[in-house]
Amino acid sequence: MALFRPQNNCDYLIVGLGNPGPTYEGTRHNVGYQVVELLARRHGFPKAKRGFDGRCAEGSVGGRPAFLLQPTTFMNDSGRSVAAALRALKLPLERVLVVHDHIDLPFGKLRLVDGGGSGGHNGLKSITGLIGADYARLRVGVDRPASYDPEIVADWVLSRFPESKRDVEGLVAAAADAAELWLELGLQDAAARVNGLGR
Repeated sequence: MALFRPQNNCDYLIVGLGNPGPTYEGTRHNVGYQVVELLARRHGFPKAKRGFDGRCAEGSVGGRPAFLLQPTTFMNDSGRSVAAALRALKLPLERVLVVHDHIDLPFGKLRLVDGGGSGGHNGLKSITGLIGADYARLRVGVDRPASYDPEIVADWVLSRFPESKRDVEGLVAAAADAAELWLELGLQDAAARVNGLGR
């Protein structure tokens, strides 16, 4: 994979969180990766290249120049990748969207929010620690186990979806739709649409 250097001025940064490697493919914690990969396919982005401690590509979503990033630092150090890309792109935080799994939402529900806490999500903790909290988040509901034991929760997010392939693909597609709305309408209007869908 070739080392990436931005060639154009991108107006937006969309980050999909996950862990690298085949062990983690298809797990709940990697749903952010899946959303970014679908956006890239939908909009004809070039093949991802290495850069900013991640996989990245630049292209256009609905006529809006955008930069797609999948940190490959492992989840708990995602901020290092995001901060490096943000420095290179010179974007304000309101032009950043982070797509991530959220265990406090039932499977299939989405929430588009501005800033806030990490909700115990280590990827968000890492990002906020390095760039601040004032970026948009697209929370993708993956449900939670019955137990609140940290070890059981960790095993849960690192396990694969029990739902059907069709249902998971539908969730990823709906999340990609929500990211497109964020680009098209801005956070407030997109959130009114996404959060009011009753998913």
